[in-house]
Amino acid sequence: MITIVAKSIVKEGKLETFKALAQEMVEKSRKEKGCITYQLYQDIHNDHVMTFIEEWEDMESVEAHQKTEHFEKNVPKMKALRHPSSEMTLYKKYI
Repeated sequence: MITIVAKSIVKEGKLETFKALAQEMVEKSRKEKGCITYQLYQDIHNDHVMTFIEEWEDMESVEAHQKTEHFEKNVPKMKALRHPSSEMTLYKKYI
């Protein structure tokens, strides 16, 4: 299993646009083969910190996800709405 934690710090005035794009990503990604869970969280102390936490069956599923139409369309738009300090980490299950 692969877990992805993708933290975005959304620019001032761009939060609602980011959330709209994220909504489509969540809805469509959850229907993909190999997707176990796909969630978006908002930081309790800072509304502009949004974090995707995703679980996928394997790397092949992640790679297929990154080639979908909704990923290729929305991710560049979302990237333009966030600060460069945003980060993404992939984990493999250990225990």
